[in-house]
Amino acid sequence: MRWLLGLLLVSALCIAGTTFFAFTAHGTPVNLTEHSWIYSSGFITDQRIYQTESGYHGQKAVTGTRGSGVVSRTIDAQVFGGYGDGTDDMYLNEWGVYQSRSYAQPLTQSDLKNALCVKNYEVGSVYSESYSDLKDLIKDTTIRQDDNVSVYDVHSEVQGTAKVGAIVRGGPGGITAYSMSGTYMGYTNMRNNIETGNASILTLPCP
Repeated sequence: MRWLLGLLLVSALCIAGTTFFAFTAHGTPVNLTEHSWIYSSGFITDQRIYQTESGYHGQKAVTGTRGSGVVSRTIDAQVFGGYGDGTDDMYLNEWGVYQSRSYAQPLTQSDLKNALCVKNYEVGSVYSESYSDLKDLIKDTTIRQDDNVSVYDVHSEVQGTAKVGAIVRGGPGGITAYSMSGTYMGYTNMRNNIETGNASILTLPCP
């Protein structure tokens, strides 16, 4: 992955907060809200991409983290637009504490695994999670989907390897308004809430 924002963990303690607002005048129908919190001690590699329109139109935002250490981070995001009134808008706030710390994988690996993938073709959304090399896993994943909306509510505490991903596509052109992927090794405690609706797409691969 090319780290567009250059977010690498460094050897000193870093405290970062970012807030981003954007508005424009036209777009493809998208409607997304995300609330995310994670505490990771081990190795982390993840990224999120947000956009209101495809190509060189609308607003874009990319954020990601990669490296070994301790990360405590909160992300709140909203992407909305293309609903006839001529206004698109994007809101993104990321707050985090990043501390470099070495991490070594366990010499022995567990064969215990768990995985989930859900799709909503009427809305245009997909969410997936998988856990492997498990020493401990406590998870509470709630999925609510109908023809108009998708709600993914996730809380997982894991000692092992966790992989999560989500995609939201909207409109007849299939614009990818939101994509998220992450791999976390070591100890991870994460909460994720994603809500989206009012769109349709026919092709939804699991991230």
